[in-house]
Amino acid sequence: MTVRFKLAATIVATGFITLLAVVACVLYAFMRFEHETTFQRANAFLARVTANYDDLLDLQQRQPEEFRTWLRGLVLYEPDTQLYLLAGDGTVIVSTGEAKLPPGFKVALGPVQVAAEAARTGDSIGYVMGDDPERMDENAVIAARPIRRAVIRNDEGASGWLYLVCHKADLPASRWEALRRSFALPALVLIGAIVALTTLFAALVIAAVTRPLRQLTEAVSALSARGLDEGLAEAPARLLPPAGRDEFGQLTGAFSMMLETLRRQWSALRRLDHFRREGVSNLSHDLRSPLTATAACLETLEGRWSSTDTGAAAEDRRLLGMALRNTRNAARLVQSLGDLAQLDEPEFRLARAPIDLGELLDDIGLRFGPKAAEAGVALAVVPGVDSGAPPPVASVDIELFERAVANLVDNALKFCPRGARVTLAAEVAGDAVEVRVADTGPGIAEADQPHLFDRHYQSRQSVAPATGEGGKGLGLAIVKRIAELHGGAVSVRSAPGQGTCVTLRLPRAPGDAAAAQSPTVAPGNGAG
Repeated sequence: MTVRFKLAATIVATGFITLLAVVACVLYAFMRFEHETTFQRANAFLARVTANYDDLLDLQQRQPEEFRTWLRGLVLYEPDTQLYLLAGDGTVIVSTGEAKLPPGFKVALGPVQVAAEAARTGDSIGYVMGDDPERMDENAVIAARPIRRAVIRNDEGASGWLYLVCHKADLPASRWEALRRSFALPALVLIGAIVALTTLFAALVIAAVTRPLRQLTEAVSALSARGLDEGLAEAPARLLPPAGRDEFGQLTGAFSMMLETLRRQWSALRRLDHFRREGVSNLSHDLRSPLTATAACLETLEGRWSSTDTGAAAEDRRLLGMALRNTRNAARLVQSLGDLAQLDEPEFRLARAPIDLGELLDDIGLRFGPKAAEAGVALAVVPGVDSGAPPPVASVDIELFERAVANLVDNALKFCPRGARVTLAAEVAGDAVEVRVADTGPGIAEADQPHLFDRHYQSRQSVAPATGEGGKGLGLAIVKRIAELHGGAVSVRSAPGQGTCVTLRLPRAPGDAAAAQSPTVAPGNGAG
């Protein structure tokens, strides 16, 4: 949900609520107008009655039935109005209604007195709501006049009350039609038009105000989608909004400066990275040949001195073996540095082919079988957990993936004691294929596991397999890079004394194993 949509929705909701509030206010005003009009008419009616008849209580006492009939005649043409004669304490004496009230029935005297006082003083209190004896669960508009008996002293309080109740009757169809003509159509249409025009104007203002924000969002999206190389060259000139003096203009200026800084820093980083990779590649190439030649010379000397049994010759052979071992380690290190620099090249491309990884593990197991037997370690390739599962086919660069698995197997054999066991397995896991290299060796410390695949990381524990490739921490870094190039990942699960399990997770190739190639692994291809 965009900011523009949220603002527009807020304005529309505000306009709708405003419309409802206006309608409610108009309806309330209409209802109040009806009540006030009714109250004024009731007061005028009672004023005429009390002006012409000032002895109502005496008339009622002399002729009760005739008086009741006479009261009914007064409101004969007002079907929604009932007239009552009350005693001074509010007791109903005579009623024009059809409902039979219980003897001694009283109405609340407070509203009666308020209505009578308002009629006497002419205060504009609007209207008074009081009891409706026939519908005591509802309030009704009332009017009242005090009635006094004809006595010599006229300073006594009211002897009774003439009480008029206006029922809340439903509006007739003609009144609803009048309301619809005078309010529902013209007023609602006018209010709706005002709200619609206000909303439209506000939407146009929102569109104009948020346009720079939308352009900034598009610029950021373009940079995220195309990267720094493609996006930075054109974003400041084409995608960003023109800079102004408002907050959006200041944000645009700051964003442009940030892009320019990023462009300079990214160019410098690319140049440095290029120099690093080129230097490592050149150094690896320059050192590989002399190290190979040195190793060949040392191997020749080792062969010549192997038949000499003197003590000095034995010491020479020991020193020669140490020099040869270090030379081979240096040669593997140089080769790993060159291979890692090559894998980091942006132009590097995989030679992918679909292959059954189970068959590839069988070949790797055969290749490392003699080395495992020499180390006293059992090496086995086990099938997947589910025998009915599809074959673990993945599209991989066979040479590189073999290199990754070989590095893991070589590390496991290097650090497993005699009597340990190393197992290789490959199986389908959803839309991926998992290749596991597990051993029953001494395991890896928990503190070393997060850094196990970092370049040049060396564990402080002698059991850490991160010291492959001559102990310089490049073997597992190459494994991780190969997994990333294949769109996969590598993870480790280990605990000291409980062995280690390294898992390579790769995307599963479409199709079945019948279309996969059979791997051909050269027996002489080493783990490095």
